[in-house]
Amino acid sequence: MPATSLADWLRAESDDALAELLRTRRDLSTPPPSDTTVLATRAGTPGSVTRACEDLDTFTLAVIDALLIAGADTEPTPVSAVTALVGRDVSEPLARLRARALVWGADDELRVPPAARDALGPFPAGLGAPSPALAATDIDARLAEVGEDERAVLTALAAGPPIGRTRDASFDVGLSDAATPVQKLLARGLLLRRDDQTVELPRELGLLLRGGHAFEPDTLVEPELPVHPHRTDTVDETAAGEAMELLRQTESLLRMWSDSPPPVLKAGGLGVRELKKVAKDLEIDETRATLLAELVVGAGLVADSENTAPEYVPTMLTDSWLASPSVQRWMTLAQAWLELPRLPGLAGGRDAKDKPIAPLSEELRRPLAPVSRHRVLSALAELNPGAGVKSVDELVAVLAWRAPRRGGRLRDETVRWTMAEATALGLVGLGALTTATRLLLEDDRPGAVEAMHDALPAPVDHVLVQADLTVVAPGPLEPELAADMAAVADVESAGHATVYRVTEPSVRRALDTGRTADELHAMFRDKSATPVPQGLTYLIDDVARRHGRLRGGTAGSFLRCDDEALLAEVLANPVAAEYDLRLIAPTVLISSAPLAEVLEALRGAGFAPAAEGPDGRVVDLRPTGRRLPARARAARARPGEQAVLTDEQAARIVSNLRAGDQASARRRGSTVRAPGGGGADTTATLDLLSRATLEQREVWIGFVDSRGTASQRVVRPLRVGGGVLEGANHERYPLHRITSAALVED
Repeated sequence: MPATSLADWLRAESDDALAELLRTRRDLSTPPPSDTTVLATRAGTPGSVTRACEDLDTFTLAVIDALLIAGADTEPTPVSAVTALVGRDVSEPLARLRARALVWGADDELRVPPAARDALGPFPAGLGAPSPALAATDIDARLAEVGEDERAVLTALAAGPPIGRTRDASFDVGLSDAATPVQKLLARGLLLRRDDQTVELPRELGLLLRGGHAFEPDTLVEPELPVHPHRTDTVDETAAGEAMELLRQTESLLRMWSDSPPPVLKAGGLGVRELKKVAKDLEIDETRATLLAELVVGAGLVADSENTAPEYVPTMLTDSWLASPSVQRWMTLAQAWLELPRLPGLAGGRDAKDKPIAPLSEELRRPLAPVSRHRVLSALAELNPGAGVKSVDELVAVLAWRAPRRGGRLRDETVRWTMAEATALGLVGLGALTTATRLLLEDDRPGAVEAMHDALPAPVDHVLVQADLTVVAPGPLEPELAADMAAVADVESAGHATVYRVTEPSVRRALDTGRTADELHAMFRDKSATPVPQGLTYLIDDVARRHGRLRGGTAGSFLRCDDEALLAEVLANPVAAEYDLRLIAPTVLISSAPLAEVLEALRGAGFAPAAEGPDGRVVDLRPTGRRLPARARAARARPGEQAVLTDEQAARIVSNLRAGDQASARRRGSTVRAPGGGGADTTATLDLLSRATLEQREVWIGFVDSRGTASQRVVRPLRVGGGVLEGANHERYPLHRITSAALVED
């Protein structure tokens, strides 16, 4: 059959499947395959078959295994053969397989792609290859002759996989000389010898040992998911408490890294010492510390400084985040986690080279992580509101049954990590989805914000001041009161009720921010639901009495003179107001302006000041000419160290690539006039380039670089002068290296 007619046949066979597939609801993680994908699946590419099987459940995969056992990849197979192997009706899974073009044909002539056997493995349903010689005999009678030790071997292989490695496979002896169970089974013909070290259980015997069916009936039914019924408001309030704790810990982390940013490891990521420091200071475990670090970076609140000594530094978004209401801060973190293309749970494990995986490192990147999270949360969304799973392991079993081929080796661990992280974020409470999370999964962000706002505890506007100078906040404080308490007291213990302690350093810190003693007294008097103890009043007054007696400030320059009358004349001159000259001693003036500017202005006003150095000698401040800022010397690469591409070099490479691509495209699709310049005489080249600059025309040039490599470019000139052609993409071409030039006409 010609290739064209084969393609047409495949397309015609796929029309019904495509129509049915497009009518179905699209899965969150797997969009409907295009016509090209369906044809590729039919044509027999293992990759397309594997992709199409990723989100199929165990029952549906069992049906395609049964089709392979029946030989549907080589010849038409009736549905009755599949039903006999599966032991139940297969109409629903067949419809799903037809929709993905994994099965086609009438019920009495079912076919599967030949690549399905390569994609799904060499042992469909865990059964071995058929043995026509064994099938022609009375298998029951031969099986009745085996002993208990031989039956144990057969039972183990019948459970799958059907092959086993043993040294007994190398011995070809008769039944009378066989000494081991494997040798006896080989002699009886109940095992097949694949090579000197491998034996295989025949398919016919495996089916017989399984009771005539290829699968255990229980494995084809989705496991039940036991749940605890809860009130939805109980779930929401429990999750809201976790969310408030997460927000408090995130705030502490941001303030900690604002004061002392942690360094970025040379290989990328957060070091073990820094992670342990976060865990110790916040009184959390390292798993929680990793999650917080990944969240603040994923939400854009922290970023790599990318300088010579890179550090994780809070960004400008941190200030606005800290000033936002609690529900908005929660929404920022929740949205960042749902879209985070990373698996924080991998941190602390080992990579392929048996090296520890650091938080925030590239090894944690998994582009499909958001899909896995949505899959877990969607499974919880199928439950009744308030219903929470009793055990995460039971949820793992259900999701593994629904898509056993999805997720690879991290499939089950990802579910556990997702549940733990969602609980920490307040998206899940008591094993159930919150009302806000359900709305968030439906893309109803305003509704989710409102639901979380209702679930969060209302902020309180008062505190309880104790006689031991501790202050108890019976709940989350209003933003203004929380800022005042953070300034005047230190957190002693955090939780649903935060305990602060007022100390001499904390009061001094509040006074340093500009608050006065009267303001602190008024704050405690107005906001405390209990009488303010006398000890707190004495502490504030005592610290305020000693605070500010020694003061400091900043100055850009100073003027000194033994003649107080001359300084008085300077202060009376308009220059004093313009340059903020202030008298701080009878013979000293200071200014916030640089010394050179102050002296220049005084000279213009008729004074004759002189500049002096630290030793009192007169120095010359006149400019010595225009200077450029010194560029940092490029660090020399160590032996064996990989060279680093700078942004400037990368931009130049990209510019050259684009120019080359444009030149190639223009030569194929446009008209290029005959070269109008080049060679030893550059007059014609200059004229043409000048014309292109004035008319804003693109020009095709031939160019030879410093290594003698010739190439072509399409450039839109911006300026021609100084022996250089400057293009619109900031590229520069020395005119003496341009070999030819021509205008490009569309």
